[in-house]
Amino acid sequence: MVHKLFVCTTCASIWKDGKRVGTSGGQLLLDELLKLNQSWSLSSNFLIQSVECMSACNRPCVVAIAAEGKYTYLFGDLPVDAASLATTASAILVCASKYATQSDGSLPWSERPAPLKKGIVAKIPPMQELAVIG
Repeated sequence: MVHKLFVCTTCASIWKDGKRVGTSGGQLLLDELLKLNQSWSLSSNFLIQSVECMSACNRPCVVAIAAEGKYTYLFGDLPVDAASLATTASAILVCASKYATQSDGSLPWSERPAPLKKGIVAKIPPMQELAVIG
C-alpha cells in the first residue's frame, strides 16, 4: 500500500510586496523530511509530496498523512525554527511509521509524538466510510 505525506511549502512564508521572500518554513520542513527519508526504513512505502497550499494558513506549518482506505490526518502548528526543525521532522516520520502499521490509519493521541499531539487540525474518515445522504 502506498502512503503519502503531504507538506505545505507555503507555510511560514515571509511576504513582501505580494511576493515570497526567502525560504518558507514549510520548504525547510520538506527539505529536512527528504534528508531524513534517505535513511528511513519506510521510505519505499511513503511518498513525500510538496503541496503549494493546504489552506491552514493560521496553523503553520502543516502536513497531512494519507492512504487509500485509511483515515487522513492533517497536522498544524508544527515548529520549524532552527532549534526545532530536526525534532519536528523526526516526529513526523515516527508518526507516519505508526500510521503505516494501522490497518485503518488510526493514530491515538497517546501514541503520537509530542509535536503532533497538540497540532491536530483534522481527522478525515476513509472514503469508503463516507455515507451518501439523500
